[in-house]
Amino acid sequence: MAPKKKVMQAKTERSLSKAAIAEVLIGECKVQKAQVTAWLDSLAGLAAKELQSTGKFTIPGVCMIKTREKAATKAGKRLLFGKEVVVKAHPAKKVVKAFPVAALKHRLRGSGHF
Repeated sequence: MAPKKKVMQAKTERSLSKAAIAEVLIGECKVQKAQVTAWLDSLAGLAAKELQSTGKFTIPGVCMIKTREKAATKAGKRLLFGKEVVVKAHPAKKVVKAFPVAALKHRLRGSGHF
């Protein structure tokens, strides 16, 4: 008899919102809420500006965000799972991806979360 597959359960925990991140930073840095939210907004703006100009942005100790060009695809017929499928053409587009930095990976591996 074949072994049963384990079913992954969906996590019910949500990630921190912008306001929740601001509250944590207010408690740790002893600054006003308006300053922290302005800082988070300027960080997002800086990331967008850098990604447009250089295609790469790193938040030290957290992640590296990169852009890459995804090539255009031609229309036609393709063999998918043994069936011939008609596929539409798609234009080239820019894709944004984020990668955790090595220090964060090592930290999470030590705690058993990664």
